[in-house]
This record gives sequence, C-alpha cells and structure tokens, in this order.
Amino acid sequence: MPASKTSRKMTARSSKMTGGLEKAPHRSLLSALGLTHEEMRRPLIGIANSANEIIPGHMHLDRIAQAVKDGVRMAGGTPMEFPVIGVCDGLAMNHEGMRMSLPSRELIADSVEIMATAHPFDALVLVPNCDKVVPGMLMAALRLNIPTIVVSGGPMLAGEVRGKRVDLINVFEAVGRVKLGKMDEAELSELEDNACPGCGSCAGMFTANSMNCLSETIGLALPGNGTIPAVHAARIRLAKEAGMQIMELLKRDIRPRDIVTEKSVKNAVTLDMALGCSTNTVLHLPAIFREAGLDLDLTIFDEVSRNTPNLCRLSPAGAHYIQDLHAAGGIQAVMAELASAGRIETGAMTCTGKTVGENLAENKSRVRDYEVIRPVNEPYAHEGGIAVLMGNLAPQGAVVKQSAVVPAMMRTTAKARPYDSEEEACAAILAGDIKPGDAVVIRYEGPKGGPGMREMLTPTSTIMGMGLGESVALITDGRFSGGSRGAAIGHVSPEAASGGMIGLVQDGDLIEIDIPGRRLNLLVDEAELARRKAVFKPKRKKINSPFLKRYAARVSSAAQGAVLE
Repeated sequence: MPASKTSRKMTARSSKMTGGLEKAPHRSLLSALGLTHEEMRRPLIGIANSANEIIPGHMHLDRIAQAVKDGVRMAGGTPMEFPVIGVCDGLAMNHEGMRMSLPSRELIADSVEIMATAHPFDALVLVPNCDKVVPGMLMAALRLNIPTIVVSGGPMLAGEVRGKRVDLINVFEAVGRVKLGKMDEAELSELEDNACPGCGSCAGMFTANSMNCLSETIGLALPGNGTIPAVHAARIRLAKEAGMQIMELLKRDIRPRDIVTEKSVKNAVTLDMALGCSTNTVLHLPAIFREAGLDLDLTIFDEVSRNTPNLCRLSPAGAHYIQDLHAAGGIQAVMAELASAGRIETGAMTCTGKTVGENLAENKSRVRDYEVIRPVNEPYAHEGGIAVLMGNLAPQGAVVKQSAVVPAMMRTTAKARPYDSEEEACAAILAGDIKPGDAVVIRYEGPKGGPGMREMLTPTSTIMGMGLGESVALITDGRFSGGSRGAAIGHVSPEAASGGMIGLVQDGDLIEIDIPGRRLNLLVDEAELARRKAVFKPKRKKINSPFLKRYAARVSSAAQGAVLE
C-alpha cells in the first residue's frame, strides 16, 4: 500500500537531476535542450506521447500532447515529452504481427518506467489511445506511483456508406459476404474507403475505447476522456485541462495508488459489465491492478457480471457508437445511473482531486438519451456484458462477451472442428468446410503457445459475414478483438501449450456451451480422456524472434492477465 501523505518526502523528485552543485553537468545538458534555469527550477512533467504515423488513433496525438504541454506551462510547470511505441491491432491482425500486440503492453510499461526513472520527472501525463498502449501506460503509472493523469486521443467517428453508419468491423465481416456472393467487390471497396473516416480509436466499444472509458471510471483520467470524439475541440481543451490538473495533483501529492484502490477496482469491473466492454479488459484490468498490489481474478468478473445490469449495446453488440454514448452523457452518466441504484463506490478518489460522487454532483451528470444508456431498472440484460465459463474444457476459466451472443447460441451443444492455428481455421471457414452446429476450436494461440495470444477477429468476422453467426461457435486459447461478436469464447485456460484440455479435442467431439449456466465442457467420457492424456504431448512451435522466446518463457496464463512472471 502507498505510504501515508504525512510520511512522504515532499522534495522535488526532479532535484535529483537539477539541484545542487554536483548537478552542474546535468543542468548543462538541459541547457543544450534550450531550457532556461527558471524552467529547470519548475516541476518537470514527463509527457509520454505515443503518436505515430501508423495507427489512425495515434496520428493526431502530437496535437493532444502539445495541448497538454500548453496546460502544464499555463500552470507553472515545465513539460518534457518522450515517445512511446504502439501497435495497431487492426493492421497486425491475421498475420505474424499480431503475436507482437499483447507483448507490446509489457514493453510499453517498461519503457515508461525506464524513462521516468532515468530522468526523474516530478509527475507524468500519459497520452495513449489504442489497444495495448493504454493498459501498458496505466501499469507504468501504478508501478512508478508519482502524480499521473491519462488523456487519450479519443474515439473515431462512425463512417457512413449509402446512408448507413459503419465501422471497421463491417469491413472485416464484408469479406465473408463477398466470399458468399452477397456483396460485390465494388461495394467492398466503397466500404473500405468510408468505414474509418479519420483519426481516433475505432468507433465501437472495442478494446481501445473500452480501456479509455475504464481509465475515466478508475479515476486516472478526467471526466470526458472515454467518449469525447477525437475530432472535437473539446478533446484539445480536455488535454489542456489535464496539463493544468497534473500540477494540482503534484501540489496535493495525489498519486495513482491513492486513486486505484479496492473501491476503484469495483467501479472498473462494474462499468466494464454495464458498458459491455471488450473481453480484453479481463486481461488488462488484472495486469493494471496487480501493479498496485491488488488481486483481480476471473471470479470477481463473473461475480460482478451476475449482479450488474447491461445498460449499453454499442458496436459490435448493437447499433450505437461511442459518439452516441458521449451525446447521451458519457461515462459520467452511466456512473450516475448505476450510482442511483447503489452500484457505484461514490467515495473513490479521482484525478480531479475529488471523489466520484463529488464529480457526479458537480457536473450534474445524468442520462440524456435512455435509448443509448438504458435505465438501471430497464436494462438490455440483467447481467453484465462479459461471462466467465468453467468446466473440464476450461478449468481455470474462459471468457465470452455474452452481450454480443444471439439467444440461439447461449445454450448449445456443438461439434468440434479443431485447428492448430488461426490460419488453418480461416482457410477452413472460407472454404465452406464449417457447417451450422460446428464449434471451430483454435488452439496453440495462447500467451505461451502463440506465442503472444493473437486476436481472432478475422475468423469471427468471417463466420458472421458468411451467415453462420447464429449457428457456429468459436472456442480458442487465444483472444478476441473487442470487435468480435457471436459465440466467441476465448482465453481458454490452461492453454494447449501448457497441457490444457483444449489440446485433447478431436474432430467430431461434442462440446457443451451453456453461457447462462457458465459451463464449457468437452463431452467425452473419462476413460477416453485418460487415454488421450496419456499420449498427449503439447506442440512446440519454432520461435524465431528472440523477444518472443523471452516472452513465451515468462508469460503467465490468460487467467492471470498474461503478465510476465
């Protein structure tokens, strides 16, 4: 637990680099940057900027970072910007690049820790937006435990094609439609050019927007961070406010571990379920809270899910987008609606310097559109968006976004069609080998076996596009994009590479899927399972990347957040 405020030394952290006679060489180097001695005497605020020209959600982050720096200067600090890498999951999808996505989270956390320790900033403002960058930066914030605020780049607006709003998931699913002859390539080309209209994190409740919304919920980002569109001037104003507010947090010595407590853990998981967030949050939240010394296992997600109403159905689960959630009142409105039923810890501290309850009262937070944010007593469903399944196929658990599963697939018995890689499964789906009633089983794609636990958006989208979403399940020890929908069951643990039962599945086996009952079972008798176990030797893939070799050797199970041990 963090030290009490009274026991903390209030000496400027940056004085290790700027203060005293013996730091004259250090000041000389800072002078080479163009800093004046007055700027060196002010608090030094590290600005971790993940801008690049590869990720649409990050191409505008230089503007966000500049606004943060303007805010820091207005409040009397000296901003010092440094870069952070980022992987675009959409561009890395369905090839070897996706093996690097989840592991990049650990590198991002480590690199921010390295920069903020080698150059002892007094505080940090983190500027992420997409995929693994947000959780990686949050992990670093809790590890370093110096005053920190997150301000993301904001969500992309939905695109429009022939009068219909669309996003990236429509393009993924269109591939299957073209394969079936239900869409021609000219229409696909039009969709390609218009589904992603500009900068920002993809428009639905996918991983990036899930984590940006939960950053606000946890209290490490200012109100509005999760939903203000990337192209709105309000996003620039929010960045300036974050730059000014970090100086207030520094003055009051409010640190991440003062904000991230058991109360904020409960709020994060509650909002996760109410919003219907990506299943990737079940990997990221445990990894983030672990850095604060707080345990968060799968049983907590399931317990909260059973008792939290699902208030939002955003793409891919429904027709609404993040911009609609923003217009309806945003994350603060969802929290206010839940708080009205006593489901939010309103006493949790936030980076505003005030509690959740004080923020809600001060901002007069309320729902402006009950079509987008349902009333707590009239939800889309009485359980949360995510369910955790247990059974002999997943004794440590598996995860499904139940809010995106059609009723016909909530309880079913399916015939297993096992494949040892995503590529093999995709080829079979596109070839028409998968029939109604099948369960595509993709294994050796877990954290160790992949390695890297690739997302399976391509096979899930192809299943939907080929009209099989109401009759075919997909089960994997890999993971899914927040854009996946249908009976997509991931994070099966233990994974095949660790000797998990998923490695024993044979073609034609029956699998029981009971999402309401939280069961996932391989319906094979014990004698046969014992025979298979006796001869089973997990496959070992050849790994050429030195980085992935190190990752595979140290990464934990998905059930523990796929953290490095």
